[in-house]
Amino acid sequence: MLRILFIFGIFTFLHAVRKPPIKDWLIIFLLKSYIASFLDNILVKKGYLKYPVNLFKTFDISVLFSYLLFPVSCMYFNQATKNSSPLGIIVKSILFSAPSALAEDWIEKNTKLITYKKSWTSFHSFFSISLSFILVRFLMSFIRKFSVRQSS
Repeated sequence: MLRILFIFGIFTFLHAVRKPPIKDWLIIFLLKSYIASFLDNILVKKGYLKYPVNLFKTFDISVLFSYLLFPVSCMYFNQATKNSSPLGIIVKSILFSAPSALAEDWIEKNTKLITYKKSWTSFHSFFSISLSFILVRFLMSFIRKFSVRQSS
């Protein structure tokens, strides 16, 4: 399953970066990777999440999720919200987060890829995914505005 998700992630990444401006999508990808790995590391160290089976055994976090699947979904989210109003961004954040949280919930219940610990639930995942989408969208909006000002 991890190998299939890895191949899927590579193909969706290649598809997402084909749209201009590639610079924006790569910044989003790297920013989301950084934020996801930071937060995932905290959650694993605090004991809320565990990844018993991992594609890369040297990491406690899910490298596949934090460094590929989650950032790629954020690239698509940012592409879908590039010209959206604040309300549209929030609604699309919910629409993008729900399938991811539901998939994670199914994976937690039916595989050994992730284990929820303590009081962690799929609702917590949904909330954290939504907030991180909005955070990266806000940061990217700020970067775009700063870049335009700087080049003027």
